[in-house]
Amino acid sequence: MCGLAGLYYPETPKPVDPARIRAMTEAMAVRGPDGEGVWTAPGVGLGHRRLSIIDVEGSPQPMHDGEGALSVLFNGCIYNYRELRAELGAKGWAFRTGGDTEVLLAAWAAWGPAMLDRLNGMFAFVIHDARAQQLFMARDRMGVKPLHYARLADGALAFSSELKGLLAHPLLRRVPDIRAVEDFLAFGYVPDDACIVAGVSKLPAGHYLLVQRGKPVPAPVQWWDVSFADRAKGSTKALEEELIAHMREGVRSRLVADVPLGAFLSGGVDSSAVVALMAEASPQAVRTCTIGFAEAGHDERAFAATVAERFRTDHDTRVVSSENFGLIDRLVAAFDEPFADASALATYQVCALAREKVTVALSGDGADEIMAGYRRYRFQAAEERVRALLPPQFRSQVFGTLGRLYPKADWAPRPLRAKTTLLALADEGAEAYARAVGVTTPAIRARLFNDAARRALNGHRAEDRYIAAMRDAPARDPIDRAQYADMKIWLPGDILAKTDRTSMAVSLEAREPLLDHRLVTFAARLPASMRLRHGEGKWLMKKAMERYLPREVLYRPKMGFVTPVSDWFRGALAGEAAALSRSRVLADTGWFDMEALRSIAEAHRAGREEHGRTLWQFVMLERSLKRLFA
Repeated sequence: MCGLAGLYYPETPKPVDPARIRAMTEAMAVRGPDGEGVWTAPGVGLGHRRLSIIDVEGSPQPMHDGEGALSVLFNGCIYNYRELRAELGAKGWAFRTGGDTEVLLAAWAAWGPAMLDRLNGMFAFVIHDARAQQLFMARDRMGVKPLHYARLADGALAFSSELKGLLAHPLLRRVPDIRAVEDFLAFGYVPDDACIVAGVSKLPAGHYLLVQRGKPVPAPVQWWDVSFADRAKGSTKALEEELIAHMREGVRSRLVADVPLGAFLSGGVDSSAVVALMAEASPQAVRTCTIGFAEAGHDERAFAATVAERFRTDHDTRVVSSENFGLIDRLVAAFDEPFADASALATYQVCALAREKVTVALSGDGADEIMAGYRRYRFQAAEERVRALLPPQFRSQVFGTLGRLYPKADWAPRPLRAKTTLLALADEGAEAYARAVGVTTPAIRARLFNDAARRALNGHRAEDRYIAAMRDAPARDPIDRAQYADMKIWLPGDILAKTDRTSMAVSLEAREPLLDHRLVTFAARLPASMRLRHGEGKWLMKKAMERYLPREVLYRPKMGFVTPVSDWFRGALAGEAAALSRSRVLADTGWFDMEALRSIAEAHRAGREEHGRTLWQFVMLERSLKRLFA
């Protein structure tokens, strides 16, 4: 795990100041505390910070081939690098190092962009080919590792693992993009097709960018996608065994490391499955760590302890409470863009706990997306069955009217909160799902934005990207479409960004075995009933794991890794919520109705309405705007 940054002049090979490259990499020093390197040539500058995981004493970066024609910057890990080394060695490549970085140089020389299909790993890398006068940038299939880029006023293409690397360059204009603010308020994160700093792009997951000197910078090219269009055939038992084989290989391939390795253990199905398969593959006790909460309804430590005891892991725990609110400035610095998935606070804590003993930690991220584990998939399936039975006009009139008349009732028991369901049934499936994955609804956003903001947005609406993704998905049924959209938008924008930034903030490498691309491809081909059956998400995965895990872990109600911010804003942090309406940073944007913000904070504190996540969004937005633009 590392940080990379650099400059490339596509038109004219202007000189590059090494000090500027060094400033860009130093802004991300925490991503690579074990080594640094800067290399420049006419028209190109490459910089790197290294966290040593494989070939600890070797493989410095930027790395060059023996003739100096090829240079590479690499962030991530190629899990099948040994197999590729053998294949490329047979083709005549004489390896000078023992790690996975040099494999990228050899693979580019042998196969060019087609090399990507052969890589099993998480990665963002940049290759400079002096002979071909090309710069090649690529990102892994699922978007585990980030890569940002922007054109500068002097013609340079600047690139960096994180936004902060670009911000270290004085020619990057710092202008906020209100469309990204709309996206953030809708979802709680800025998606990969947007950026809070206008003019900055993120290379999409499963894409590459090939820049040829003397030609315009082209659009990124998609080199991989997941398809739900085909269905696997076979008995339940056969598919169960195939699923376990893919999961086992995903875990075992990610145990390659020359440094101490462990796992996050929340006590849920996904992390428990990873720990079980790690224990099966490891001769030593697996090191595990768990974060709990003082609030009982959010605390899973007892379940994690059950799994730790079952597999005799070396287990540590830590508790998060509202007293840890002071860490949010550290999170703001880690994420750069506003990020309001409140579980980032706990994720940071579990990463810090893991780093005390290990340098690499495996997580259970991704299983909910690939195996339909979220409750919203169950709701979407049920709602689509109703939609299929009734004409659209009838649904719009009847359910829309009932939904508007039904009280919001945030205070009521869940079965009585029918307003959201009624309004969802009035909409088409993609529109309803786009709202279901959101945080702050279009109605509340309209209330919080003022007229100037609405004019600046010029019709831009965050939910439209979800609707387009579901419409164009290579899929067979509504659950396929919802999962596909989540894999393209939610997974890289929220889940993987959260894990990358919080782990890198403490110089820890996190790996996601349940996002092995072979497992993802297999899961997408499963019949929908193997993923979601009788309201049970991850059905086949849970059935397959019965041989490893107790039923009270597999089939208990899903809690999720959720920080109890709503409770905090009615208690210890009520003052923080009230202060938002007096924020000069928010007021100076000229975008918000500050009285509306005061009103929702008061309604939440009094328990009349539920706005905890929206208030957390504004806390994070205020601090991010202050850090980036004030």
